[in-house]
Amino acid sequence: MATVRTPDPNPGWLSDEELEQIRQRLPLVYVEAIPVRVDGMGTVTEVGVLLRVNPAGSITRTLVSGRVMHGETLREALFRHLEKDLGPMAFPQLPASPTPFSVAEYFPFPSPTRFSDDRQHAVALAYVVPVTGTCEPRQDALELTWMTPDEAASQRVADELEGGRGALLRAGLASVGVLP
Repeated sequence: MATVRTPDPNPGWLSDEELEQIRQRLPLVYVEAIPVRVDGMGTVTEVGVLLRVNPAGSITRTLVSGRVMHGETLREALFRHLEKDLGPMAFPQLPASPTPFSVAEYFPFPSPTRFSDDRQHAVALAYVVPVTGTCEPRQDALELTWMTPDEAASQRVADELEGGRGALLRAGLASVGVLP
């Protein structure tokens, strides 16, 4: 008699064991987002940076980030991670085109890029995304700190961001004309 299997309710996801095996062999695709507030002319007035406790127990800053699941569009992944990290009332205004401002390559070893991730080799598509609603961080984020573009681009904030994300944040702000 054949065993009847219940379909996986989330077939695009990996178990912890599968993820660990995949991370050792293949680069993974991620999306990263810099949440911003804009004025009526579309000029960035505030930049949101997450505060969290990393797996080592240190308090660090980070951007909205996460994997793209199998069968998921970039737009869907971006929306899912913005909602997961900022809450369902953030109301992100996704870009009309899923073209990122940058592609960041993260390596678990010294590399020619300025980005690192001890867990894996990853390729991240990075976006600047305006949000219009109330942001209440969820998951592992302790808070979302809103700061001016100049504060967000400071060396102090860059030093608090893991894996070279300070450079990515500055590139994102430059891509929307806030920094030279």
